[in-house]
Amino acid sequence: MKPISYCVFETALGECGIAWREPVDPSSQPAVTLFQLPEATPQKTESRIAARAGSRQPSVPPPCVVGVIEKIRRHLRGEVQDFRDVAVELDGIPPFDLRVYEAAREIPAGQTRTYGEIAKALGQPAAAQEVGQALSRNPVPLIVPCHRVSAADGKLGGFSAPGGRATKSKLLALEGAPVTPPLFS
Repeated sequence: MKPISYCVFETALGECGIAWREPVDPSSQPAVTLFQLPEATPQKTESRIAARAGSRQPSVPPPCVVGVIEKIRRHLRGEVQDFRDVAVELDGIPPFDLRVYEAAREIPAGQTRTYGEIAKALGQPAAAQEVGQALSRNPVPLIVPCHRVSAADGKLGGFSAPGGRATKSKLLALEGAPVTPPLFS
């Protein structure tokens, strides 16, 4: 298995990181394995993505990853993008989590679903808490739009990415989704 490569790049929200694995088959495209939203500093973002990728040095991304980076930049500037066509490699992820991520990827930009709605869609209506736990482990936020999943009471619910609920609110506002409570009081 080929090692995971990573790079960091500037966006409207700050420095993000992305990691990918080169395919074993030369006729295939690299798959995204990790995505990192901005930390408090660019150095922290790079340190976290490097540690998660298990790499010591950033790499030059291949053309298909450059395309994903450009989509992310446009999205974070407010030009809403669809990431469902981005190839992801989620090796080692439990089957339940993978099903949750597939369901989350189907939520259109500007819309939200509750943890309970995702659980029901998976045929496990009592598993709302497990859905939230799976989303907290999402290795590719934004690409798997866990920010589009909220609590049943109309509140945002949790968000494990840097910035927590404030980042979740920003992402939803960029997409035109209703945010409760409002972003600005």
